[in-house]
Amino acid sequence: MAKKKMGREPGPKYLLAILAIGLIGFLGWWWFTSSEPDFEHYEDFGIEIPTNFQIHGIDVSKYQQRINWEAVKAMRAEDIKIGFVFIKATEGLGNMDQQFRRNWENAGEVRMPRGAYHFFLAPKSGAEQAENFIRRVELEKGDLPPVLDVEQTYGVSGAKLRAGVKAFLDRVEAHYGVKPIIYTNVDFYNRHLKDEFDEYPLWVAHYLQKDRPRIARNWAFWQYSETGRVTGIRGKVDFNVFNGDSTDFRDLLIE
Repeated sequence: MAKKKMGREPGPKYLLAILAIGLIGFLGWWWFTSSEPDFEHYEDFGIEIPTNFQIHGIDVSKYQQRINWEAVKAMRAEDIKIGFVFIKATEGLGNMDQQFRRNWENAGEVRMPRGAYHFFLAPKSGAEQAENFIRRVELEKGDLPPVLDVEQTYGVSGAKLRAGVKAFLDRVEAHYGVKPIIYTNVDFYNRHLKDEFDEYPLWVAHYLQKDRPRIARNWAFWQYSETGRVTGIRGKVDFNVFNGDSTDFRDLLIE
């Protein structure tokens, strides 16, 4: 009977390679899990909130109806309170949100850090939409930069969309003297805006999974839930966090 051939014993280089692969895998897993935000359920807010951020906020429009801003400012659950708000101001060429004036003035009266946003209609002129926003919104010291909410193409080409967005951003920046913020979701940014608008602060929507926004570039704000509750507001409201500390936040505000 022929003798069975024996396999070669693994050499030291092979064993080192296996150890290296295992170590890299472990470090990758550790980095991924350690960079995940810690969520904790807050009964008062009705949602799970990522707790490893210092500054929490909301965004509102006419759909929240009349808001009691004193109650919003006073609400606190353990260590979480509302530290800023984005308020819808305008849409398209001539529309203004029905509650914008009331929300803007009353949020200002309770000294809530506030920002105004414009909902972008891609088939319309970006420059003319900027004029609609400028006519309605007077920013003051301590306000957040203006925001362009762009999340639909309405069938226009990518080139036309980007040209309109750039025209809006350029006109608004020239008027207010501050770089505007772009609001959109991860998929829309990667498909339509990536690379050409990376120098603008980003407010990104991502709330289907419990992790940080899956986007390669830096972001300033993260909208992680659309089902929160706040004292003084009827119905559900979007929740956001700021990606930085109090010093970073102050540096973002209009001087």
